[in-house]
Amino acid sequence: MVEALIAVVVTIACLGVIFVMAGARVVKQYERGLVFRLGRLRPGIRGPGFAMIVPFVDRMRKVNMQIVTLPIPAQEGITRDNVTVRVDAVVYFKVVAPADAVIQVEDYRFAVSQMAQTSLRSIIGKSELDDLLSNREKLNQGLELMIDSPAVEWGVTIDRVEIKDVSLPETMKRSMARQAEAARDRRARVINADAELQASRKLAQAAEQMSDHPSALQLRLLQTVGAVAAEKNSTLVLPFPVELLRFLERAQSGMAPRGQQAPPGGPASEAPPAAVDGAGAGEAGEGEDVPAPVDPIDPLGAVEQMELGDPVASPDRPEAVDPGDTASPEELEPPRPDRPDPES
Repeated sequence: MVEALIAVVVTIACLGVIFVMAGARVVKQYERGLVFRLGRLRPGIRGPGFAMIVPFVDRMRKVNMQIVTLPIPAQEGITRDNVTVRVDAVVYFKVVAPADAVIQVEDYRFAVSQMAQTSLRSIIGKSELDDLLSNREKLNQGLELMIDSPAVEWGVTIDRVEIKDVSLPETMKRSMARQAEAARDRRARVINADAELQASRKLAQAAEQMSDHPSALQLRLLQTVGAVAAEKNSTLVLPFPVELLRFLERAQSGMAPRGQQAPPGGPASEAPPAAVDGAGAGEAGEGEDVPAPVDPIDPLGAVEQMELGDPVASPDRPEAVDPGDTASPEELEPPRPDRPDPES
């Protein structure tokens, strides 16, 4: 009898241990437990630690409350400016309402993944290529809002969404490279032109300063010569001031008209008498040979004296030939061998 009682007590104790072991549950710190009794959700959420349920009647489902990193597969789409791109992203979300995450949706992970892919394709079609490449923060916020709107009903909140990579066709990459190169070339030319403008202004100021002080130009010339001579070369380039060339040119042009005029008081200072036929001194100034003035009283005597080599008296000489003392043509003619001398 005692042995039978002891056996019953041991059996009950074993059953109790099995019952306790079957109903014992441990909920981790980052988890929350939902208890379903006969398929009906029990009120309250079991927190972290040790929890007991009724074996074979209750069923506990644990929900992870950590932030989940969900990669979105690369989605191919056409942007608003008709460029084919391939974009992939990543979604960070967590469960805030374990009951809704279990009851409202069959698999909240799969639901969030599908919603993220759909939203990503939608945001690609609404955006331009430049926005996808340079304005990703705004696109990330829009994508997060599009995914978070339906996920709130599932007890899930979207922490953030990041676009990872944007793949472009090779032709588009080459076109963008050429565009960037042209933009850099344009900026370089603008900078160079601005530098030339500033340099020209400074040079103009320096020229004005040197015009007020001509010695400054000479000092600058000497500095340039010294800088060139400092190099190890056998050729010395000596700059020649343009102002000096202009000065020489003006001096030469000023000496030319003065050289053509005779000095005052000379025989050429008196103008020759005007010709009878109207040819005056104006024609002599054209560079032609002007004959000696002919005496209107005895023109033939002057011609014969020129033929014999005797100098013709100029008007300004006091020993001019008297018209009455001129010899006849027969007397001036040299004797011929076949002609007898009239005096013999």
